[in-house]
Amino acid sequence: MEKRELICIGCPLGCMIQVEMDGAEVVSVTGNTCKRGDDYARKEVTNPTRIVTSIVNVTGGHLDMVSVKTKSDIPKGKIFDCVKALKGVTVEAPVHIGDVIVSDVAGTGVDIIATKEIFVK
Repeated sequence: MEKRELICIGCPLGCMIQVEMDGAEVVSVTGNTCKRGDDYARKEVTNPTRIVTSIVNVTGGHLDMVSVKTKSDIPKGKIFDCVKALKGVTVEAPVHIGDVIVSDVAGTGVDIIATKEIFVK
């Protein structure tokens, strides 16, 4: 049996969680004070995912860059592919919150969206 320790990020408490695994199967989760901790721990040890945030260049806008993020979480192993896909991306103003900047980034099925308004100069 393998034991893994995690700090939960499911709520502000930051519980120390212990996960006992038999191969790829979760046998038990302890240390969590709420259901979110159990859910987080099981997902983290079997299929970890993350939201990716970054910036891309803007032409013709009142700012030269716009903040962007993945619309939902992507597999942790695809983070670097996602960041590489953003390298060299430039959009033209105006940019609105929620605009799709890159569709299906790195083959994840998840879009990169703008998180800030950029107005035309």
